[in-house]
Amino acid sequence: MSHVNPDPEPDRTTGLEPGGGVPPGETPPAESSMPEAGPRETHNPTKGWAKAPLTLILALVILVAAFFLVYALILIL
Repeated sequence: MSHVNPDPEPDRTTGLEPGGGVPPGETPPAESSMPEAGPRETHNPTKGWAKAPLTLILALVILVAAFFLVYALILIL
């Protein structure tokens, strides 16, 4: 990743007066983004499902499927 200097180069920027000012009616140079601006994040929570909720959901699905399987077997007999 390359770091770009956000300050314009006065020799190459059109419309700047000596000293860096912008004359009336002239559009100032655009700002460039600073890639590492902002605080450093040290806490990144884990992504995805935790083991306990996933296990509970799977147990519930298996229990419901077993109920309907037993119910179908009772109807057949």
